[in-house]
Amino acid sequence: ALQGNVSASSNTTPAMFFLTGIPGLEAMHRWISIPFSAAFAIALVGNSTLLYVIRTEPSLHKPMFYFLSMLAVTDLALSLTTLPKMLGVFWFEARAIPFAACLAQMFFLHTFSIVESAVLLAMAFDRYVAVCHPLRYGSILSGSLVLAIGLVALLRAVGLMLPLPLLLRRLPYCGSHVVAHCYCEHMAVVKLACTDTTVNNVYGILVTFFIGGFDILGIGHSYVRILRTVFSLATREEKMKALGTCLDHICAILVFYTPAILSSVIHRFGHHIAPHVHILMANLYLLLPPVMNPIVYGMKTKQIRERVRLVFTRKRF
Repeated sequence: ALQGNVSASSNTTPAMFFLTGIPGLEAMHRWISIPFSAAFAIALVGNSTLLYVIRTEPSLHKPMFYFLSMLAVTDLALSLTTLPKMLGVFWFEARAIPFAACLAQMFFLHTFSIVESAVLLAMAFDRYVAVCHPLRYGSILSGSLVLAIGLVALLRAVGLMLPLPLLLRRLPYCGSHVVAHCYCEHMAVVKLACTDTTVNNVYGILVTFFIGGFDILGIGHSYVRILRTVFSLATREEKMKALGTCLDHICAILVFYTPAILSSVIHRFGHHIAPHVHILMANLYLLLPPVMNPIVYGMKTKQIRERVRLVFTRKRF
């Protein structure tokens, strides 16, 4: 009924869009909201705790943990950009979203996703320097360089994503205003335009391949150099210790890129797959990194683990 009423509108610049949630699973939205709510709470608490621990523990004021702070801030931003509105759809059927707010959500969502990819690349460079040039680690990764890397990551993401809402704003939307998604994802909005969208499609594909190709190649190159150095070490203990310093970062890479790649493949080639499968995979791409990164780094990093235990012990007493 909602789609029929909205489709009748002839307004080319709609005041509102309407999010469907997960098509085909609308009756289960309340149940689906339970794991989503739990993931949101874990992401907020986990990443906030990570930031607090790194800020208050002097021994963690190192390049590796500065990059980890950037990752935590990015994960918090991703969660706050998407989860509140998604939970509003699931809990209260609050499907309406203003057109400008939809474009803003899409911009911040994709911007912070690109920032996260850049931070993972920076962390790969950090591990490369730590393993391959340990004596020069402090001199190479100075505070000014870490800050510059963070600024470049943010400026790159903003520069690449700024054209998206501008391109979408110029399109007419004279048909349905129902976005078949839980949030304003770029291609889901593009499909609602009632004109040729070749420019939008090509630009989206180019940005995806540029970011994915450049960052994944950079990460791969860093780990090739790392493995070459590790295999040249004399003892098995030295090799395991060197690889152990990279394990948490490898987990973060897999958590971020695996759902993203699977979602992209399903979206472009899985035409026979039900729409809710694609949307659930897209949600997994947003939910997993903010939830898993603080858990992985909290369990793997001894300094963070001990500091968290100390904080909660003090609060209990």
